[in-house]
Parts: sequence; structure tokens; C-alpha cells
Amino acid sequence: MTSTSTSAPPTSTPEDRALKARHAALWASGDYPAVADQVVGGLGGVLVDTVDVRPGQQVLDVAAGTGTAAVPAARRGAVVTATDLTPELLEVGRARAAGEDPDGAGGRLTWRTADAEALPFGEAAFDVVLSCIGVMFAPHHQQAADELVRVCRPGGTLGLLSWTPEGFIGQLFATMKPFAPPPPPGASPAPLWGRADHVRALLGERVTDLVARQQRLRVDRFADGAEFRDFMKARYGPTLAVYRALAGDPDRTEALDAALAALADGALHDGVMEWEYLLVTARRV
Repeated sequence: MTSTSTSAPPTSTPEDRALKARHAALWASGDYPAVADQVVGGLGGVLVDTVDVRPGQQVLDVAAGTGTAAVPAARRGAVVTATDLTPELLEVGRARAAGEDPDGAGGRLTWRTADAEALPFGEAAFDVVLSCIGVMFAPHHQQAADELVRVCRPGGTLGLLSWTPEGFIGQLFATMKPFAPPPPPGASPAPLWGRADHVRALLGERVTDLVARQQRLRVDRFADGAEFRDFMKARYGPTLAVYRALAGDPDRTEALDAALAALADGALHDGVMEWEYLLVTARRV
């Protein structure tokens, strides 16, 4: 059986507590499990295969969502803890793993609500620490990176997969930015995790053997830009949040509709888009 435990995300100030509550609600809105199932879910397996998770390893999946990396890691025989700020996403992953129990992997999975910037684990607790398009959305990059390193044992492996600023999803965020409310003070743009120099600076001399690879996800889910826009505005939390901020402003809503459709139309070639991401592996010193 799978296990799950929940606790309030640890925070340091009332402002941070409010910010994290908004983040959790953002990812609970819409239908992110559908985005994972229909579009991006395969990236978790790419990350797990690249890191080469081994049987018996203690693995932490940070900002795991519905477990797109956690479940493949458990299938390889690892003992996996999947954490996320949004318990609704973990519950979807837990229920699916318990119901499907792929190759007995469900019994090696624990699901726990946790803040990527204040992980509730001891020093050097895990052999492998992963995050697949997850920790990049934590607002304070250095704090999140410090936690990833802290909970990884010396000689252990870090594996991070993030959208690049120049790739399609990075451009999606750039397109939405003029329509969105200003970010909270101190928050850094998520796609910076898709720059190798940024990740190197965050991890610093605490890691060695850092390898950064730019790769692409092939997406053939959408026939045209309008279909992509309508899918994302109905299901993807960050896009939903921007549209909610525009409620009552039909002109700007129409402008965002046109901009998102044009962005996707420009990226579609013979019914296929390629979404660039950065895959980073490193070893804890």
C-alpha cells in the first residue's frame, strides 16, 4: 500500500505563509493531472532514466505533483518519497499508484505535503534528490536549491529538469507576463532554472560532476494554437491565474487569447511542437 501524510507547509513569516498558500491553490486549480497525463508526464521517466535510479536507493522527488518522476523511480525498485506543496496533486498520484500498483511500486512510495524551500527531512537523508518541472516554481530559488543539496547525502545524485527561458514554455510565461499581476517581492522567474549558469550558481561548490543537457519534449496533442490556448486556460494553474486577474477586462482577455494562440501557432510544425527543457545532473560533494 502507499502511504500519505500531510502537514502545514513550514514557513518563516506571515507573508511567506500567504504566498505559499497562493502557490498551493494555483496548482490545485484547473486540472494539472490532465496536463501531466496528456502532455508532460513522460518527462519524469526521462529524468529517472538519466539519473539511473537503482533498486533500494532512498529517493526524494521534490515538487512531485502527481508523481511523474516518483512512480518511475519506484518501478525501478527505489524507496521513494514524493513531496509537493499542493496536497490535491499528491492525492491524485497516491490514488493512482495504489490502484494500479505498477510492478508493486505503490508499496515503495510515500506521499507527503512539504514546502520545497523548507523540506521536513534531516541532513543527507536521501541517495537521490529529483525534481521534474517542479522546484523551478518555488519563488525563492536559492532557498530551494539549498534544501535540495542539504537533504542529499555526500556522493548522492541531484537530478533536475526545468523549462528553459528560450523554449516554448519559457515563451509562454513571457507572453503572459504583461497581462499578469506583478510577482511578489523577492520571487525569481521560474524559467531561470532552465539556464545552466543559474543552476551552477545556485548549487555552487557543494556539487561536482555537473552535467547540463538541453533536450526537447515532442508534443503532438494540439491541432492549432486555439486548441492549445483553450486547453491551458482551462487546466494549467499559471494560465488560469492570469485569466482570473483579467476578469472584467474583455479587451485584455481578448488580447491574451490572441497572443497565446499566435504563440502556439508559431511553434506548431506539421502538428508537432517541441518544448525545450534543461536536464541537470550533479553529485553532492
